[in-house]
Amino acid sequence: MRLIMLAVALLVFAAHAQEAKQPCKKGDMACAREVLKHHPAKKADFWKAALAKPVEQRMGAAPGELIEILALDNVVHGYPNKPRAPRLTAEFMADVRKAFAGIPEPVKRRLTPKLAGIYFVDDIGGTGFTDEIEAASGEPTLGFIILDPSVLTRKANEWASWKDNTPFKPDPRWKLTARIEEESGNSRANAIQYILLHEIGHVLSIGENIHPSWTLSPREVMPKREYPYFQQSWRVSGDTYESAFDAEFPQRRKVVFYFGAKLEAGAMLATYTALERTSFPTLYAATHPGDDFAEAFANYVHVVLMKRPFEISLEHDGKVVKTYAACWSEARCRRKKAFLERYLAN
Repeated sequence: MRLIMLAVALLVFAAHAQEAKQPCKKGDMACAREVLKHHPAKKADFWKAALAKPVEQRMGAAPGELIEILALDNVVHGYPNKPRAPRLTAEFMADVRKAFAGIPEPVKRRLTPKLAGIYFVDDIGGTGFTDEIEAASGEPTLGFIILDPSVLTRKANEWASWKDNTPFKPDPRWKLTARIEEESGNSRANAIQYILLHEIGHVLSIGENIHPSWTLSPREVMPKREYPYFQQSWRVSGDTYESAFDAEFPQRRKVVFYFGAKLEAGAMLATYTALERTSFPTLYAATHPGDDFAEAFANYVHVVLMKRPFEISLEHDGKVVKTYAACWSEARCRRKKAFLERYLAN
């Protein structure tokens, strides 16, 4: 089925992508990546009309070209999902607009020249997806965000709890509860807002010397290039990224969100205890350099600028055994906080 999806997607836009003159052989993921790189929706010219609109109006159901990109990306990564056009309700779009309207102005000011839009596709293989758009020079300068309305049904605290449970195998003796809103603000709109902040962090990093592009394998990262944020916590080791904390945080390598838990529920306590010995503000931040920045950005804006709560509670047999809180007042996150303060002040 994955190979059929790839073949169909290639045929749909082959006429638009002159670079992809030959069909990919079955299982040739390198070919699929190359076709993705030359897709017309990853070029700035495709987005001229969208970029001419006020930033708050750059949203709606995704054009077919973005669904094609997601279909190929899922095949390349082995995801079974089948992206499709969504049916958007007025209530859902009202929540999205409310979520975006509440984002602080310093963030919107940074975002406006870089965001091609926020678009919606069902069954994307996660909650959100962001990708780069190339300028005429060939350098990535812009980005688009895709959200999956079919999974954006939970209120803020319920969504955060669901997400942060996904690295752990279910066990009735263990319970993880996340709180990112007071009860008065526990709404779907605020769940969407936190998700948007994460994806906005990805967009803002495009073309910047914050961390290596997620389109590169670690082996392709130039060793002498400076990435001030990345170098606080990460290094390249062969064709993988290692964190500076892997020795004291052995669970990190098994942390996988959404696509199949690898950690036993009984590892929750040790995992969050080890996380407190790192500069990662959330567990999701520990999974990849790009998500480190996006999570730090979202959490910093949410907690420090917007003065909202962030707390993870771990229970064993009905008894709270650990509470993990935001790190922005702690020494371990001081350098990342300073980086974000400078970044949003410019």
